[in-house]
Amino acid sequence: MSRAAVRYAKAILDLAKQQEISDTVFAEMQTIKETVAESKDLRDLLVSPLVKAEVKKSVLKAVFANSSTVTTGLFDVLVDNKRVQQLPDVALSFIALYEQDKGSQVAIVTTAVPLTEVLEKEILAKVKELTGKDAALESVVDENIIGGFILRIGDLEYNASVAGQLAGLKMSFNDTSYVSKL
Repeated sequence: MSRAAVRYAKAILDLAKQQEISDTVFAEMQTIKETVAESKDLRDLLVSPLVKAEVKKSVLKAVFANSSTVTTGLFDVLVDNKRVQQLPDVALSFIALYEQDKGSQVAIVTTAVPLTEVLEKEILAKVKELTGKDAALESVVDENIIGGFILRIGDLEYNASVAGQLAGLKMSFNDTSYVSKL
C-alpha cells in the first residue's frame, strides 16, 4: 500500500468522523473493496490512461450511486489528482484505520494464491504473537508476488514474498561497494 493511499484514507476518516458518518463510510469502503476486487472491467477502467477523467468519475458515481458525499468527494479528489487507480488501496487503508480507531486491527496478507483455512489460523496466531492483539484478516491475491506472502498490520510490513527477495538480491548485486570488494 502506498503512503498516498494511507494519507487519503486518514483524511477521509477524519472527515467522516467530523460529519459523524464514519460507520457509513466504513460500509461504503468495504463495498468498494469488494466490488473492485470482483470486477475486472472496473479495475481496468481505473488504471486505463485512455479513459477520460470525467468518464471515470461518472462510472464510479453510477456504480456507487448511494454513496455519501464523503465517498463521492473521494472519487472527485482521486480522479482530479490522477490517483484514481489507488482507490482499492485507499479503501483497504480506510478499513484498517477505522478498525484500529475502533480498538481492533486488520492484518492484510497478500499471497500469490488464495489462503487455506489452516494458513489463515496460523497467520492470525502469528499476528496475535507479534502485536498482542486479535485481528481481522483481509486476504489479497496478487500473482505478481510470485510466491510467499506480504503481511501488513497498521504501519508494520513483513515482506516474505519471492518478488521481494528477488528485489533484495538485485539490490545487493547493484551495490557498488560489494562489486569493488571482488
